[in-house]
Amino acid sequence: MAQRISDLSDELLIKIISFLPTKVAVSTSILSKQWQFLWMWLPKLEFDDYSIIDDPDSILRFRDFINKNLPLHKSAVIESLLLRFCQSTLQPENIKLWVGIAVSRLVRELSIGYFCFGDEPDVPLPSDEDSLRLLLSQCLVLEDLCIERHGNDDNLIEIVVKVPSLQRLTLEVYQRSSGGYVIVAPSLKYFKFVDFSETFSCLIEHIPKLEEADIRVSQEFETLLKSIASVKLLSVLALCNNPEEPVYSDGTIFNQLEHLKFGIYSDDWSKLLIWLLGKAPKLRVLNISIDHDPELEEYELVTWSSVPECLLKTLETFEFNDYMGTEEERDFLSFFFKHACCLTSTSIIHNVCDM
Repeated sequence: MAQRISDLSDELLIKIISFLPTKVAVSTSILSKQWQFLWMWLPKLEFDDYSIIDDPDSILRFRDFINKNLPLHKSAVIESLLLRFCQSTLQPENIKLWVGIAVSRLVRELSIGYFCFGDEPDVPLPSDEDSLRLLLSQCLVLEDLCIERHGNDDNLIEIVVKVPSLQRLTLEVYQRSSGGYVIVAPSLKYFKFVDFSETFSCLIEHIPKLEEADIRVSQEFETLLKSIASVKLLSVLALCNNPEEPVYSDGTIFNQLEHLKFGIYSDDWSKLLIWLLGKAPKLRVLNISIDHDPELEEYELVTWSSVPECLLKTLETFEFNDYMGTEEERDFLSFFFKHACCLTSTSIIHNVCDM
């Protein structure tokens, strides 16, 4: 059987071992001289040291192996490169070298992950603005970008994404202070933005082709919405408990918005929702979920001077999750059902656990 396999062409053997994890594919190099370098033609590579985190010597040998062999990789195009590490012995120079090689081989999918445990210090990855900008500038046909930040130990003050070809962008930041964002991506179709930090600034150029957006923030809410006015499906989670009275401008119109998923943790949430409905004249589907804080200030009766156009002409489906029967909810529903003329489907789901 072994002889029959060895009689196969190198091209077919490479195809076979491409279905194996990289670590297993590399181990086939000891079978014979024919197999020695076959793995170096693999278009998809995964380097993960999680299985050897308790053996520092093995980790160092593993890094040396990558440093020695990745520059010699023979595949003209690296379809995907996954780098996942769990120890602080990783150095920025390693990442720069490996990413540079991947970019030079026209990498199509690049994933870098670093995880620390306990009191282990975070590795100083090459995460300054110049490094990120340089990396993105080399990705001339990049379509999907995901950036996640945890903790406050990197040196990235501002995330600058200027990629004309980008179609999907995910930014998830879990830090107290995340700095700022500059986004220039005119071809974007999907945008996810998560940042509940205390302070950040955001500058986003108009995104004319945007179809779906998922926004989860505690501030800069209206600034973000202005930049995505062409969106068709919008999911919002807003933490807006601000002692100051919110002021919403009249300039933003969501002329293409058809589906709104609205989640909020705030007093006076109905003001923001009615404002959004008034800016979405073509809205057909509305899903809302309200998170209640028992310590919120006493509710004051809200009156609305105008009826959103979508209630009168287009809204067909309405779903209210986590309904608690509060006075503000009852006032909103009274106003809503009085003017919603085109509804064909309605669902109100009680929050039984908190009642």
